[in-house]
Amino acid sequence: MTGVLRITELIDSRPLGRLQFEVATLCALVALLDGFDTQVIAYVAPAITEQWGMAPSALGPVFGAGLLGLMAGALIGGPLADRWGRKWTIVVSTLLFGAFALATAWAQTPGQLLALRLLTGLGLGSAMPNLIALTSEYAPARLRTMLVTLMFCGFPLGSILGGVLSALWIPSLGWPSLFLLGGAAPLLLALVLAWRLPESPGFLLLRRARSRELLRVLERLDPRRPHDLRSVTAGEPPEPGFPLRELFRGSRTKVTVLLWTAFFMNLLVMYFMVNWLPTLLTLAGYSLSLAILASSLLNLGGIGGGILLAALVRRYGPYRTLGTAFVLVGGIVAALANVTAVPRLTMPAIFMAGAGVVGAQFCLNALAAETYPTAIRATGVGWALGIGRTGSVTGPLLGGVLLGWGWSPDQLVLACAIPALITAAAILGLARLRARDPDYVPRTLPL
Repeated sequence: MTGVLRITELIDSRPLGRLQFEVATLCALVALLDGFDTQVIAYVAPAITEQWGMAPSALGPVFGAGLLGLMAGALIGGPLADRWGRKWTIVVSTLLFGAFALATAWAQTPGQLLALRLLTGLGLGSAMPNLIALTSEYAPARLRTMLVTLMFCGFPLGSILGGVLSALWIPSLGWPSLFLLGGAAPLLLALVLAWRLPESPGFLLLRRARSRELLRVLERLDPRRPHDLRSVTAGEPPEPGFPLRELFRGSRTKVTVLLWTAFFMNLLVMYFMVNWLPTLLTLAGYSLSLAILASSLLNLGGIGGGILLAALVRRYGPYRTLGTAFVLVGGIVAALANVTAVPRLTMPAIFMAGAGVVGAQFCLNALAAETYPTAIRATGVGWALGIGRTGSVTGPLLGGVLLGWGWSPDQLVLACAIPALITAAAILGLARLRARDPDYVPRTLPL
């Protein structure tokens, strides 16, 4: 082979191959189990409180510990992956959340449950930014948002699967059966990941000591020609500093702050709706079964909306698509607050809200991966998700406070329009930075 081979150009110039499908599929399976183990505690909570003879409010610290673990895992897992690699961070994270989810099946006290959910959350949170980073680094630019979105669809599918199995298994097998499955499956998958999941080629290029591993990856990406590692380049400048510090170098500071704002605000709305929507609907007069169905519609809407928005991003670019989507979310949420008395309008509105809030989050994940170069990509995605997780904690807590102040369900839902519009403003700010300084904002997505 003659001339210089840029890894990014090699991936962009070729159609999706078997290796890329394998990476996306394995990451989607981890995301599915991540979604299952993240959400299953909510499904089994009524059975636990009944069996242990405790008030439902006693599980509040347990829920909080799980969210704290998710946040800490995202903040820690990204920098670790930029130092040690995406593959083994994903493998260890999967082993971690699998082992502690399995141990949860034998929890006997609220204290044990709290500790195990915290440790499970560390693994769950650490895995997600690296799934996004690795999928992004194997995807050609023209399909990157779509591939990351399809991979991330595993997360809400895992949540839905957890709900279905909870309804089927808890009456006959008991709540521990869900944790037996949620623990054993990741442990088995971790063995497959160690065997089949490749490391990021861009990361391997930055670690010249692993040149043989890089050569095997290049041969799987393009087996038709020989590869000379002396002529291979990443296609982007190196980032010599500490990864977290690099998120705030020069013009990248504004980009990072705006991206964190978008993540915080959207995850605030998303987790507010996931946690409070069933309660608010029952307060509005809906049956519990119908209120639970609404939560499933929110996730289903997210899957459909994520795929649709990814297609629109490819055609119109990330900023125009996401900015418009969040403005529409504000309108849909405002409409939802005014139709809760009409079931035939409420359920479609919830589906559309899920398409906007949950679906747009998929595309935000891809945008975060596009924003940062390979050397700090996992750190950038991990910290965006970690800061966003503070929104996921703030949303449910704020809902409880406002409900205690006497706010009506309609007023609470209407208030969600405000952070949605702030998210739209942050995306608009990123678009303006892109126009002024393209060096620190995605260039590979069409605008």
